[in-house]
Amino acid sequence: MSEVTLSPGEWAVLGLIAKQPRHGFAVRKALGPDGDVGRVWSLPGPLVYRALRTLQAKGLAQVVRAERSDVGPQRTLVIATPAGRDLLQAWLVRPVEHLRDFRSLFMLKLVLLDRAGEDPGTLVAAQRDRVEPIVAALADRLRTSDGFDRTLAAWRLEWARAAARFLDGLAAVVPTSRSAPRST
Repeated sequence: MSEVTLSPGEWAVLGLIAKQPRHGFAVRKALGPDGDVGRVWSLPGPLVYRALRTLQAKGLAQVVRAERSDVGPQRTLVIATPAGRDLLQAWLVRPVEHLRDFRSLFMLKLVLLDRAGEDPGTLVAAQRDRVEPIVAALADRLRTSDGFDRTLAAWRLEWARAAARFLDGLAAVVPTSRSAPRST
């Protein structure tokens, strides 16, 4: 399959339909602000249904069957295709590139791995490896900056160090291929 680009909402929907068929209402509920995934990444109902259509159009999801509903229209059950599951699995262990995506995309990956009963250790280790050079670069920038650039570098460095500490703490409680936490 050629390079597939998905929005965070589409990744979230794909993660929810990866292991078992779900209908749009169940996905919508999980991605609502009070849903177990929605507390990390929420998606309005119309965008859930759009994501399901997009995933089907890209060959990453397929309709399995329709079920009768006593409270509304017939519900269509959708599941990820093998290509969708493979793509999701690769995405779930790939670290986020930017610290600005740490709170949203990294946490989305963690909650989807948890829902699937999968070990987050590979992602945590890869993310720690991604954060380490960011911390070093920001420390260098802080040493060579002045004025507001120095203030901004100090803020970003503290944020990067906090992310590294969080990852070290997380690595201490989840299995990883490298279980020893690193210092920052």
